[in-house]
Parts: sequence; structure tokens; C-alpha cells
Amino acid sequence: MAKAKAPRRPLESCTIKHINKTINAGDCVLMRPADQSNPQYVARIERIDADARGGNVKVLARWYYRPEESIGGRRQFHGSKELFLSDHYDVQSADTIEGKCTVHSFKSYTKLDAVGNDDFFCRFEYNSSTGAFNPDRVAVYCKCEMPYNPDDLMVQCEDCSDWFHPACIEMTAEEAKRLDHFFCETCSSEGGYKTTPEVTKRYIKASILVKIPNSTRFLTVNHGVGLEQTRRLIYVPSKSVSLVSL
Repeated sequence: MAKAKAPRRPLESCTIKHINKTINAGDCVLMRPADQSNPQYVARIERIDADARGGNVKVLARWYYRPEESIGGRRQFHGSKELFLSDHYDVQSADTIEGKCTVHSFKSYTKLDAVGNDDFFCRFEYNSSTGAFNPDRVAVYCKCEMPYNPDDLMVQCEDCSDWFHPACIEMTAEEAKRLDHFFCETCSSEGGYKTTPEVTKRYIKASILVKIPNSTRFLTVNHGVGLEQTRRLIYVPSKSVSLVSL
């Protein structure tokens, strides 16, 4: 008769001796990759348990993906320290933990005075099977109509309050840093942003972008969607943008 497995007991925390750190459930950690030439994996520890003697400590890791590890790959607006919280879980030996790190919210990350090696940020959850993101849309800025990348310098128009990349307004970064005041081309030439709503559509892979002046604008961020599943964005008089499946 097969011997029954000894029950494991949950732990509130564990000490990783080789780094002299205490790890608690909910902590974000750096984990050793199988290929040492790859960057460390980033995970959130969901559970810690050990055998009856308190040894053989295991952790349930919920992985963060880097943009280049996603189905759609890294895009222009992805920050260098950006991660996606995935639905991918694995049980790992606690000995594979190489350090602790902090995964900030996007808002908190943009307020940091200095970004350390162990600082990251997350603004999307990621479905590792379908390539879908939650949320599946995000505010866009500038003439290029791209989401905000915290690594990039942007300048704000004092009239419409929109943000612009210096290169998109034919300006160098050094010139932008020396600006005392800035008004975008639309505000400078027309004395203000257009007040008549008009919808401009452009395709981004399997997505359509709708631009509504003088209101929040959104870009679908759904890398894994095929053309047959393309969604249509439509203007709604209440100044909101809805996604309607075809």
C-alpha cells in the first residue's frame, strides 16, 4: 500500500538564509531563473508552507510577466520597469528566492523621487493563455496618441492640459526642459481646443482608436486578439467611450 504523503503546514513567513531576508505572504520577490543569462523572475508570494518538521519550504508564486514575455511583446509605451500581474501560478522552492522587490501601482511609481534597481510598477493584469489585459483600455496622450511611458519626458500644454513628447512637436529634450510656458499647436492656432466632438479612427493591429477632443481618449490594449475579433469603439453623447463587440 502506497504511503500517504505527510501533510504540509502553512507558514506566515520564512527566512531565506542565503540572503538573510524574511519573506511573508504578499511580498514581491526576485527568483532565480533556470537560465542564468536571463533576468531574475518577479513574483508575488501567495502562500508559504513546509513539511511536518518545518523543512522543505515551498512557496506558491504568482508570476509577473515582462512585456517582452507577453503574446504581443514589448510596445513603445511600456516602461523599462513595467510588469504585468499574470494568472500564472507555480509552486517553487523557497531557496530559489534571491531577493525582495517592490511592485508599485502605476500612480505610486510615477511619484517616486528615485527609482531603485528593485522598484517595478504594474498597471495591467495579464491572461497568459489569451493575451488579454485588464483593463483593456488606457488613456492616451500627445499627437502620437500613445499611453504614458514614465521613462519618457513629456511637456504639458497650459491651455488644453494635454501632454506631448518633445520629438512629436519637433523639439529636443533639452529645449523642452528649458521651457517656461508651452501651448500646443492646436491651442496656439485656434485659441483653444476644438469644442465640436469629432471621431477619428485608426487601426492598431486588431484595435481601433477613437479620439474625442476635449475629453478623455482611450486606446484598446488587447495584444492577443485576431482581426475577426476586432472591437469597434463608438462615440456616445454622454462623453464616454464604449466598447461594442462586432
